[in-house]
Amino acid sequence: MKLVRFRIQEHGRSRLGFLTPLGIIDADSCWRLYCLNHELDAPPLPISPRRLLAEGSERMAQARAASEWILASGSTPTVLFNVGKVRLQAPVGRPPKILCIARNYRDHCVEQGVGAPSSPVVFAKYATAIAAPGDPIVRPRITVKLDYEAELGVVIGRPGRHIPEDRALEHVGGYMNFNDVSARDLQAADGQWLRGKSCDTFAPIGPALVTPDEAPDPQNLRIQCRVNGETVQDANTSQMIFSVAHLISFISEFLTLEVGDVIATGTPHGVGHVRKPPRFLNPGDRVEVEIEKLGVLANTVVDEV
Repeated sequence: MKLVRFRIQEHGRSRLGFLTPLGIIDADSCWRLYCLNHELDAPPLPISPRRLLAEGSERMAQARAASEWILASGSTPTVLFNVGKVRLQAPVGRPPKILCIARNYRDHCVEQGVGAPSSPVVFAKYATAIAAPGDPIVRPRITVKLDYEAELGVVIGRPGRHIPEDRALEHVGGYMNFNDVSARDLQAADGQWLRGKSCDTFAPIGPALVTPDEAPDPQNLRIQCRVNGETVQDANTSQMIFSVAHLISFISEFLTLEVGDVIATGTPHGVGHVRKPPRFLNPGDRVEVEIEKLGVLANTVVDEV
């Protein structure tokens, strides 16, 4: 399934939805019809993908059964919304943790003139950096060197600590596009990455949380970034130095992974600051992160006012 959070109106209530080729199915209305038709007395579905993950595999199976039934029944007009007529929100609104991986593609290491790491390099972003599909990426007043980084985002669906690598993918709730927006001048000035990586809107995610059954092999997904329609990054997740399973296992050795945690798995070559001449983002630039099976995440840059 492709799970989304959306609003019908700009300031309306947040809803859980199923993204389909026909549009977005409102999960609550779909579930009510499904229960009525099947004479089920069951509690309503939660209002977000994260809460659905937290309720466990049985509830996820119920949601899948309802979405498949509504599509097969022909009752979709009563619960279906046009994607262009609603306001998509970030699939995971305020993740407990945003854990990012640096230098996880060899070609990206080469373009920066650094060696490949012997173990994952982990840093963090704060939840205030999250931006939804279509939200502006706000360039702060304190930077002129704004950069893009297309990444595969992994959302934890089952908590754990000391997770064996061969069981790690069992803890994945889904995958989504992630743009690790970066202020390169702040990174260089500070000598570490917190300020340059965690400004507001520096973590656009979405458009959907795609469950693992729709992307069973996270190590074979084409990943691209486009700026104003021009492809600036084009790679495959098979080129990662450390796999998704390895990253989950590695991280779980020093902290507890919780439902809703996001792991951004690193960016491939092609980032703006190492180009000759450098290519930094400016107001009006449209940045698209496209990952095979996961869709397109699009955001436009604006200046802070």
